[in-house]
Amino acid sequence: MKRPIQSQKNFKNAKAILPGGVNSPVRAFKAVGSTPLFIKRGKGSRIYDIDGNIFIDYVMSWGPLIHGHAPKGLLKALEITSRSGTSFGAPNLLEHKLGECVRMLMPSMDRIRFVSSGTEATMSAVRVARAATGRTHIVKFEGCYHGHGDSFLVKAGSGATTLAVPTSPGVPKAVANATLLAIYNDLESVKSLFRHHANKIAAIIVEPIAGNMGVIMPTDGFLQGLRKLCTKHGAILVFDEVISGFRASAGGAQALIGVQPDLTCLGKIIGGGLPVGAYGGKAKLMKLVAPEGPVYQAGTLSGNPLAMKAGLWTLKKLTPKLYKDLSKRSSKLATGLTDLAHTLNVPLQVNVFGSLLTPFFTSKPVNNYTGALAADTNAYALFFREMIKRGIYLPPSQFEAWFLSAAHTDRDIQKTLDAAKAAMSEVARKIK
Repeated sequence: MKRPIQSQKNFKNAKAILPGGVNSPVRAFKAVGSTPLFIKRGKGSRIYDIDGNIFIDYVMSWGPLIHGHAPKGLLKALEITSRSGTSFGAPNLLEHKLGECVRMLMPSMDRIRFVSSGTEATMSAVRVARAATGRTHIVKFEGCYHGHGDSFLVKAGSGATTLAVPTSPGVPKAVANATLLAIYNDLESVKSLFRHHANKIAAIIVEPIAGNMGVIMPTDGFLQGLRKLCTKHGAILVFDEVISGFRASAGGAQALIGVQPDLTCLGKIIGGGLPVGAYGGKAKLMKLVAPEGPVYQAGTLSGNPLAMKAGLWTLKKLTPKLYKDLSKRSSKLATGLTDLAHTLNVPLQVNVFGSLLTPFFTSKPVNNYTGALAADTNAYALFFREMIKRGIYLPPSQFEAWFLSAAHTDRDIQKTLDAAKAAMSEVARKIK
């Protein structure tokens, strides 16, 4: 790897303009003890930085690039669409075409409203849930990230019935107090909250497959239990499928697991790499959204033709073969990492689901946020730096998912494992 001289120079300049030099915190590489690389282009499974380095990319813009970087068909579709304009702030035919496509793949979404980010989608879904129930509180799970809306930026107090406190300055205590924290994969923690606050709880919001504390799968009966609790107590079940939607399967995690939420939040992939999000669900709930109903939500760039076209192109190319190939390669990568760690006596748990995976540097299974926090973040940081040196670009945090794409090949996987052998050896040496 060439020294990232230009990246370091530009990062220094960026910090004079942008807070921390970046437009999203994890990009600053603080969690891995490094400085960010500035990327100038991507193609297929590769990204290219401004210093002339080439990397196999496992971030893939944090998930949406399921077909790889800059596929020719998508670029052509965007070029043709852009000739007619990039945004109108008015209805266009592509909006309901993409909506029909999403509804066909996710039948739980009778009605859909497009927005410009996952954060907008989750904020709006919770607003609808509160309006529908006339209640104020929501239940979220430790380690599940639903964007930077005030209601979601909280941590747990002591005990399942303790009200939450803000984890970010600027979040009013009154807002934090309306968010209750439960433990992922622990149904009893949710039941306890309903025993104490049933008449206040408007919704449960959950990642059906967690991806924001690293990849963590739901245990048998967990999501089914949430569905039953919401039905019993008249609360709204919201699935945040911003990551899992169309990554887990063409119908999202809900199709695979067989649990139907009342509202679903989408993002990432439905824009094919362009800024987009969506929320939707049962018609009786979505009728509450303005202008049909009183729940106000709006967005100038919502449904813009470029994002809609990119989403249509992306979703129409989701095939059973694609998911089979992605799962095969991610399993091969996960097994290879596990075997290397075992050989080198490095504590490692690799959680994998479809085209997503996370290696946790810990000896114990990771089923919730507490388990994720037990991972050795220093070991991951060292592993990350050693992999970067060898041309492998990983998420710059232990608590993120790796993403594979259709552009990743068996040769890419083998090259990654070859690099991982050397990187893992360095981790083993430091541990000893």
